[in-house]
Amino acid sequence: MLNRGWREATGRRPTLRRRLVVALLAFPTLVAVGALGYMAIEGWSFSDALFMAATTITTVGYGEVRPLSEQGRLFTILLLLVGLTAVWYALSVLVSVALEGELGLRWEERRMKRQVSQARDHHIIAGFGRVGRQTALALRDLGHQVVAIDADPVAVSDAIASGFLGVEGDATEDATLTRVGIDRAAGLITTLGSDADNVFVTLSARALNATLPIVARANEASAVPKLIRAGATQVVSPYDMAGRQMARLALRPGTVDFIENLFKGPSGALVVEDVHVDPGSPLVGMSIREMQERVPHAVFIAVRHEGQILSPPAPDFRLASGDMIAAVGIEANLRLLEGYSQSTSRLAEGRDAGGEVADVQQPAQHHSPDVVR
Repeated sequence: MLNRGWREATGRRPTLRRRLVVALLAFPTLVAVGALGYMAIEGWSFSDALFMAATTITTVGYGEVRPLSEQGRLFTILLLLVGLTAVWYALSVLVSVALEGELGLRWEERRMKRQVSQARDHHIIAGFGRVGRQTALALRDLGHQVVAIDADPVAVSDAIASGFLGVEGDATEDATLTRVGIDRAAGLITTLGSDADNVFVTLSARALNATLPIVARANEASAVPKLIRAGATQVVSPYDMAGRQMARLALRPGTVDFIENLFKGPSGALVVEDVHVDPGSPLVGMSIREMQERVPHAVFIAVRHEGQILSPPAPDFRLASGDMIAAVGIEANLRLLEGYSQSTSRLAEGRDAGGEVADVQQPAQHHSPDVVR
């Protein structure tokens, strides 16, 4: 698995560096200890003792500087054995660094870049902190691919270790957003801790992709209008949402628990979708009652019509082009609803491409929508 290999290569790097430092320090330390030993045992000068220690440890073997005493010979044998061990250890560490560390890590980095470049319809998360992590986990539970961006290499390693694609970089820069495929993404979620950074990310993303859905985090209430002006589709305040949820749990714990379990379900049965009614869709002119007959077991909880929210919509309310439908139901029925919402030309293209498209019919008469109440 790619992410596991990346994680292993990343985790080995500090260990290999420590081993390399030990190996590099071992030789000069042994030379210093050997020189001091010869000076103490044989009474040699520093230059003679240093030369003897260096030639012994490196096994060059130029010969003895001066005749050695019995203690000096024993010390030379010990120094020689320790020196050989240190040399072999240093060589093994260098080979490990070359084969297991840097080369392996670079290979995994290339694989990661290739996976990011091949990602399509993915969700980009700018900032893999506490909020970004939970957002990424929720998206993965719903079956969506996630690419995380963070300037902190530790956060990027954390994202990769959690099974996500991770890119180290500044999300406020156009080059970074281009590198993660913002032109191919299904959406962007910016969860950085600074409102100013979230505004910059939103501005850059909107300039690179005019139709991209962007959800932005706002830490302060004053940042909400700025993020909307910068191009955010939705603005969320984690603290505000957490406060409201805690208040609901305090007042109606049973209801909140019931709703959460209902939508989680043992197999994730129920989902909430918003469906856009395309121009020329068979849904145009269709009433809510007629739509319920065609899409069974789906609950239409709201309709956005001409900027107003109808919740719940009246059974005789008729849909118009551009309306947005919020529905709850099982996956299959909501996919059927999406098929109805497409224009007839798109439905024909789907049939020509061999895709499975719902067999829908345009209502016999087109009625003007009821007055919004």
